[in-house]
Amino acid sequence: MTAGQVLAIDFGGTKIALAVAAVGSPDGRPDSTVRLRTLAGAGALQAVRRTFEAARDLLAAPAAIGVSTFGVLRGGRVRLAPTVPGWDGLALPDLLRAEFGDTPVAIDNDVNAGAAAELRWGALRGTDVGLYVNLGTGLAAALVAGGRVLPGAHGAAGEIGYLRDTAADGYAADGQAPLEEAVSGSALARRGSALLGRPVTAAQLFGLRAEPGVAALLDEVVDTLSRTIANLCVTLDPDRVVLGGGMMGAAAHIMPRVAAALHRAVPFPPRLSAARFVDDAPLVGAVALALAAAR
Repeated sequence: MTAGQVLAIDFGGTKIALAVAAVGSPDGRPDSTVRLRTLAGAGALQAVRRTFEAARDLLAAPAAIGVSTFGVLRGGRVRLAPTVPGWDGLALPDLLRAEFGDTPVAIDNDVNAGAAAELRWGALRGTDVGLYVNLGTGLAAALVAGGRVLPGAHGAAGEIGYLRDTAADGYAADGQAPLEEAVSGSALARRGSALLGRPVTAAQLFGLRAEPGVAALLDEVVDTLSRTIANLCVTLDPDRVVLGGGMMGAAAHIMPRVAAALHRAVPFPPRLSAARFVDDAPLVGAVALALAAAR
């Protein structure tokens, strides 16, 4: 393995984070980290330029670079990323090559990167067939087989936000992500705010169960999520399921219901675990990608 340090970059939908880690890092924890201002309001190229400037200041000659991005990579471009102007269709791999030259670069979407972190150092370590589900602002999963994250034919394996749960749900072809629009963190915030008549976050909503209608909304959302995860397990037959993401602040409410659904619906129920890496999973995953590229 190459000596030195690697650079990790996480392009999130609302922030950018960079980290430096030693090639021999035993647990993926960065030696130093930099967080940039929100991407909101910034165009894609402006955000990339700011990131490259910060990267040069942080580490002049990385042994390898790992990159996590929201959206998915398809044909050398980022797809399914409409929230930041110019990001959908961005030729991010080309920009990275132009900036870093022959330095090895590994790039993947943020949920796959989170799964890579869990595989290398976390709750999926030693797992041959597994499922990583990210319960955050959005909703997505990573499928693991043979101890590796499966990208799918188009880089979109695990984009479960596009699943349809009822006949009334919309379609991806119409620009909708039906499941994500019903049970993600952003969906909970939107639905909870409409129910209560005032702005609330998903995290706040779990603390407001005593208010009229809130308990029923949370139960509906978690039951739908549990049913979806159980159906995925029937399909994949994983040994372990790991739940991560910002909504895991409500793990005490979510985990028992998911566990009950797995034991009732799945012929061979997998082990269920909370992720080791939560808030920084994509960044730690980018470290894992960089270390693999440095080999």
